[in-house]
Amino acid sequence: MSQIRPLIPLLVTAGILIGGNGLQGTFISLRALEEGFSTSLIGVIGAGYNIGFALGCIYVTRILRSIGHIRTFSAMAAIASAAAIAMVLVINPFMWFLMRLVAGIAFACLFATVESWLNASVTNTNRARTLSVYRLVDLGSVTAAQYIIPGIGIGGFELFAIISMALTLSLVPISFADRSSPVAPEAIRFDVRALWNISPLATVGCIVVGLTNAAFRSLGPIYAQGIGLSVTAIATFMSAGIIGGVVLQYPLGHYSDQIDRRLIILIATFGSLLAGLFLAFGAGNDELLNFAGIFLFGAFAMPLYSLCSAHANDHAAEGQHALVSAGMLFFWSLGAIIGPLFASFLLEIFGPQALFIYTAAILFLFMLYTIRRMTARSGVPTEARAMPFRNLLRTSSFFNKLAGGNQPRKDD
Repeated sequence: MSQIRPLIPLLVTAGILIGGNGLQGTFISLRALEEGFSTSLIGVIGAGYNIGFALGCIYVTRILRSIGHIRTFSAMAAIASAAAIAMVLVINPFMWFLMRLVAGIAFACLFATVESWLNASVTNTNRARTLSVYRLVDLGSVTAAQYIIPGIGIGGFELFAIISMALTLSLVPISFADRSSPVAPEAIRFDVRALWNISPLATVGCIVVGLTNAAFRSLGPIYAQGIGLSVTAIATFMSAGIIGGVVLQYPLGHYSDQIDRRLIILIATFGSLLAGLFLAFGAGNDELLNFAGIFLFGAFAMPLYSLCSAHANDHAAEGQHALVSAGMLFFWSLGAIIGPLFASFLLEIFGPQALFIYTAAILFLFMLYTIRRMTARSGVPTEARAMPFRNLLRTSSFFNKLAGGNQPRKDD
């Protein structure tokens, strides 16, 4: 803990940001529904955030190199806070789309700033501990944030104010951190064609994760409300999916290091498909069955991004791992833009169960593509793999470096 103590302000800031972002994502969907927005409009608003996030991922390194970490964080925290308040001042679908797009840009830059700063501050002796604490902060803050919604209620201005206050207060811990700003990171190169050449399966897998998981994060509250769950039950439903995503990360990752990763990707996709079909046709309006179904969905679906990343890195040459990290996040963002849009139209036409019929259909097609790729070329032998499985957050391209990939080792 003595080694991690200097990083506590950054970790507290990360917790506030992750919690505020998780709260905002669920709340905006429910509040938009209460304001009378159609499901398709809510999907468009959700896509706006992911469009902004993709733009932020592309340009954040240039911003960090131009003005540094402290100024980047301060500016983006102020912008994200203002965007949250603007949404309650002007309740209009176009305004909300615009503000969510702005928030997406801001949060992509905020997460990248914190993770770049953390990455510059850790060494090999405290990297694993820092990463473990960071993952606990992520899980705890997102889960706890969901229960602020039933505690406050989705009407009024209070939750908008709480989100804005959280984003503003995220400046406080980082202001008490080490006053020396880290060296600006190297520019991250986006080469989508290169990533496709490295691993078509990983590229398609990232798009699939965006299509399905982002649709769940944006429209899961709409599904839950559509089947008659209370606001508290909706918070539990979303939390169950998030917590489920932790349960099988390491078992699936461990076995993917031992055998052909594509087989584990196929198993995880099949498990997600079955969970989606259960939610669509078996869970009905029963709370407990829906909690169990979304827990299983999260358990199998959430590790897919990390599995696909590990598979891409298996095929990457020396010096290509940073390119893989940036490209994976970019392709995930593309799927995350399209997924909520398309799924929202299906929900509006066919009802809440259409969300998981949609995810099951996408996952079934991905299973077929995975089988096809398994016959197209042989797997990478275990001893020839450049790096093991890592449990990755889709917060910024710098998280992969924080997790220990593609960076020079610093030993004390």
